[in-house]
Amino acid sequence: METANTTAEVSGETLGAFLRTCRDRVTPQALGLSSYGTTRRVPGLRREELAQLAGLSAGYYTRLEQGQAGRASSQVLDALARVLRLDGVETTHLHNLARGPALSRLEVPDEEEPDSHVLALLHALGESVPAVLLGRRGDVLAWNRTGHALLASHLDYDSPRLAGTRPSIPRMFFLDPVHRDLYRNWEDLARIHVGYLRLTAGAHPTDAYLAGLIGELAMRSRVFSRLWSTGEVADCTTGPMDLDHPDTGRVDVDYQIWLQPDSPDHRLEVYTPRDGASHDALRRLAVRASS
Repeated sequence: METANTTAEVSGETLGAFLRTCRDRVTPQALGLSSYGTTRRVPGLRREELAQLAGLSAGYYTRLEQGQAGRASSQVLDALARVLRLDGVETTHLHNLARGPALSRLEVPDEEEPDSHVLALLHALGESVPAVLLGRRGDVLAWNRTGHALLASHLDYDSPRLAGTRPSIPRMFFLDPVHRDLYRNWEDLARIHVGYLRLTAGAHPTDAYLAGLIGELAMRSRVFSRLWSTGEVADCTTGPMDLDHPDTGRVDVDYQIWLQPDSPDHRLEVYTPRDGASHDALRRLAVRASS
């Protein structure tokens, strides 16, 4: 099944747009270039400057940025990443965008279902460790009772069982005031959420549900729209979550992502306490969730 819009039309995320964003971030001075006192019309590198530093012709790079140069080679992309000082995640995103089907239409993907082995692992964790199984777009595919109590006690515990009722962590994070008030470091996590959605969009350019999610958040959340416009890309593997939980008070945890080889789009996210008080708070939460 296909929809009427392309990924680029919905999210504005194309190879050319990403290259322009990255080019604007790099100043000539950072690369040892002299402007000779001339007035510059762009905040960062000019096209011809980037092309020269990457060993490309200015005409080819211009066509590449305008989406008229065909498929760029890995060597060209790596050269651009080097000059633009992209990190590993940004370089991966650059390659994903370059090999994406620019003219393909969005497709409605099959519903995501949790792998039985991952569910067995989630069950084996018991309730002492809060854990949530997330799908490609951040939908909750499953959680243990402590994970539910930690992140979304105001929602039905059984809501992940059916695809149509699964909670969406990105929607909750930007559109649900109850969920938003849970985080003391909401601003820092918001940037990671947006950056990871951008990385996912580059890896899955024809996912209609993902494009719809990005479009919805951009329309309904000014913060999301502002962060999306920065062009930042981020992976989501581990980091701090500083919570003000309605039942246990202050809880400081680290999230860790366990990737699943048999279902690489799914991530098992577990939460471990950073101090003794948080350990005690999670233990109380586990007891309450299990009762």
